[in-house]
Amino acid sequence: MYKRQGKIRSPHSRIVVADGRPRRDGRAIEEIGKYHPTYNPSVMEVDAERVAYWLSVGAQPPEPVLAILKKTGDWQKFKGEPAPAPLLQRAEKPARPSFEALGGEDEGKGEAITQKKKAEKKDEAAAESAPAESTEA
Repeated sequence: MYKRQGKIRSPHSRIVVADGRPRRDGRAIEEIGKYHPTYNPSVMEVDAERVAYWLSVGAQPPEPVLAILKKTGDWQKFKGEPAPAPLLQRAEKPARPSFEALGGEDEGKGEAITQKKKAEKKDEAAAESAPAESTEA
């Protein structure tokens, strides 16, 4: 059985064993896994021993759970078929090198990169008044 949880745009589901007669999110007998489709790659965790037990007892998984069991290989193990290709595992991000490791030197220049706007306006005003004084003399 497939028990949906989460918000509208961030769903996650629990794979549970439940009686087939009650509603979708009704009371579960046992929780045997979880599925987070929004993660990249998606997370599928299944307790293989419990899945094998419930399938041997006669549990019939619905289509979404059957697809997850086929991806994890539990369905093929139950049917005696060859295992599927391994799932993608989340790759660990390499550590970012530090500033010193990149050869960066901390030399403070003490000056701003951009000039102040007030200084530019004063320079322009001084430049405009200087030619006007020179033409009068």
